[in-house]
Amino acid sequence: MYYQRILASKDKESIRNEIQTTEPKPEYEKFIKDPYVMEFLQIQPDTHVYEEDLEQALIDHLQKFLLELGRGFSFVARQKRFTLDGQDFFIDLVFYNYILKCFVLIDLKMGKLTHQDLGQMQMYV
Repeated sequence: MYYQRILASKDKESIRNEIQTTEPKPEYEKFIKDPYVMEFLQIQPDTHVYEEDLEQALIDHLQKFLLELGRGFSFVARQKRFTLDGQDFFIDLVFYNYILKCFVLIDLKMGKLTHQDLGQMQMYV
C-alpha cells in the first residue's frame, strides 16, 4: 500500500521515512552469490569464453531437466528445509508450476520405494 499512501499524502517525506523504518531494504548479499563457481560446465580455466557460450552452457544444463519435467516448471530450491514439531526435514528439489499454480516436491531415492518413503512424501504435502 506504500504506492497508494504516498500518492494520497501531502507529507510525502514522512511516508518515505516511515517505510524505511518499518520495511528495511533487503540484504541483497543473501540472495546473490559472489563469485560464481561453475566447474560443472567443464570450461577450462584461463581460457577465453564468449558470454554467449557461457549463457548457452548454463541454459543447456537447466533446460534438459526442466523440459524433462514438462511444461510450466520453474526451479525454486534444493534441500529446502522445513520444521515440523521441532524436527527438521529437507525436501530434495522444489519446483513451481505456473500453469498449475502449485509447488512440485521431488524427493530423490536411489533404492526401492518403501512405505516409509510414501509416508514421508505425504507428510511433506
